[in-house]
Amino acid sequence: MLPLVRAIECVPNVSEGRHPLVIDRIVGAVATTRGVRLLDRSSDRDHHRTVLTMVGDAPALEAGVLAMMEAAVRLIDLRRHHGVHPRLGAVDVVPFVPLGEATMAECASLARTVAAEAARRLALPAFLYEEAALMPGRQRLEQLRRGQFEGLPAKMQDPAWRPDFGPAQPHATAGATVFGARDLLVAYNINLDTNQLEIARQIAAAIRESNGGLAHVKAMGVPLAERRIVQVSMNLTNFRVTSPSRVFARVRAEAEARGTRILESEIVGLIPADALADTTFEALKLPPTTSERILETRLEAAGYRW
Repeated sequence: MLPLVRAIECVPNVSEGRHPLVIDRIVGAVATTRGVRLLDRSSDRDHHRTVLTMVGDAPALEAGVLAMMEAAVRLIDLRRHHGVHPRLGAVDVVPFVPLGEATMAECASLARTVAAEAARRLALPAFLYEEAALMPGRQRLEQLRRGQFEGLPAKMQDPAWRPDFGPAQPHATAGATVFGARDLLVAYNINLDTNQLEIARQIAAAIRESNGGLAHVKAMGVPLAERRIVQVSMNLTNFRVTSPSRVFARVRAEAEARGTRILESEIVGLIPADALADTTFEALKLPPTTSERILETRLEAAGYRW
């Protein structure tokens, strides 16, 4: 009998997606940490970003995240980093997510502990967001990330933007890292049959919650230069309210109104099975390999019973 899930998921986003040897060394720091199960790694060259998904208990995840961050800070120089995804640091964001009987309070406490230790070891500014936030106005990741790595020196001169832990100026090559606790989300991208970036940006603006669009949807339009197409890149922060199928239908309508169509969609990282309960891979133009991205399947393979 597999044990009931009482684990914490951690989904670090690392600002490196183009150099396999560098990615392997960063991932290796996690994979060799005792007690951490690495469930997935997803890299994208255009976004220049790698998303890791790991599970474990709090002590194991603390050790794994710190080992991963030490490798990333040593190997990544953001002064030479250019991708379409916004980023604040070499390790951009480190969210902790409760699974099963684990609690949000445990995840918030872990985020604060790891942030403080990373700041101490690496001389790296650390900010807290979502359920781990300690300061008003820092709940939303996009607020912390505004201005990106390049804008950090000026931003951090403002006392209102002092970090929660660490030095009052950015790390020269690794910027700063945001740590937090949040619920499960779906990282969902839709690729369009056009190279017109303005169309993707218009659609993203139309569907994002902050503009009065779909609830719990964050969206941006980005170019995929190597394929000469554009993408609507999204985070669905409550898939039970706004599912991928609902987002797909809205994006399709917005695309058709602008004279284009959806080529395909993709999941980044892992997705809970419930998020796809009302649809099929084919209906969302997801590849058949999406079956390998179901969170519960990966958890069972790692020895957990959902």
